[in-house]
Amino acid sequence: MGVAHSVVPGGERWRQARRLVRLAAIGTGATAAAAVATGGVLVGQARQARRTIPMAEAPPPRCDGMYGAKFPGPALTMVVLGDSSAAGYGVHRRRETPGALLATGLSRRLHRPVQLHRFAVVGAISAALRHQVEAALECRPDIAVILIGGNDITNRTPRGLAVRYLVEAVHTLRDAGCEVVVGTCPDLGAIRPIQPPLRWLAHRWSRQLAAAQTVAVVEAGGWTVSLGDLLGPRFAAEPTRMFAWDRFHPSAEGYAMAAAALLPTMLSALGATPERRATPTRGDGVRSLPKAAQEAARHAGTEVSGVQVRGRDRGPAGRWAQLRRRAFFGVGAVPQHGSASDTSTVEGLA
Repeated sequence: MGVAHSVVPGGERWRQARRLVRLAAIGTGATAAAAVATGGVLVGQARQARRTIPMAEAPPPRCDGMYGAKFPGPALTMVVLGDSSAAGYGVHRRRETPGALLATGLSRRLHRPVQLHRFAVVGAISAALRHQVEAALECRPDIAVILIGGNDITNRTPRGLAVRYLVEAVHTLRDAGCEVVVGTCPDLGAIRPIQPPLRWLAHRWSRQLAAAQTVAVVEAGGWTVSLGDLLGPRFAAEPTRMFAWDRFHPSAEGYAMAAAALLPTMLSALGATPERRATPTRGDGVRSLPKAAQEAARHAGTEVSGVQVRGRDRGPAGRWAQLRRRAFFGVGAVPQHGSASDTSTVEGLA
């Protein structure tokens, strides 16, 4: 997700938002008066969200460095790209950032050191991935994790344009021999300071972008994990634990949950079999990629990857895709004490 001030676009974007609301209302048979009223409600709600969600403060802690240095062999190079959710905005300790959580998990499961480089930037939209990828390639990464999309929703970036920037990044990384795992757009409709009907629109736009990201990334040779409303149910039950003080970005436990969803897919992308295999569920199996993307957008934590059926990549409805709802690798409590170099974090990740 992005910084708080990007929740509410201004100027011309406000005029575009009002036009969108008016067109949507007319398209569903609403009266012009209702459309104008709805537009006014959305503007007011967005302003209220701006007042409720604090502005960005200090940058997230740096998490770059070597993890699992005690293990033998050459280090695996991992890069983290994207926005504030990838950078770890909202936590105060290095070990609580998603980069540190994932690097620790990879190191301990692969029994080899992991060199982590974070290029994610708070407030980034998908267009920023081009520069992040250019910098990341200098490290010759083995695997890249990309978390992006929230700011494209809040800034109303055209969906096709946002996806184009993402798929360009995935293609560039894959051409360099780097595995790519993308955590798709989170469901901004789960953010409580955003009230209905604005929340309903944010929910719809988030899912649409997540599904489009899934199709594009898998077509480009990457893997996706839907983050969706991963924090939504827990936030409703435990808001002070799962979200940071701004009620917009995840807390340490929120990031731990996201990392627990991403880690099994990262291991699979690297050719390692996760130690805990998910129990097959009714939703698992092979689908056409568009159908798999739609299902994944509705179910947080779902992995989508390309697959062959009878030796073919494609069927009548397009690219084949494997849908998996993996068991999380533990989402226990994050330790509250320890040095910055102590990367033990979450049960199952540590």
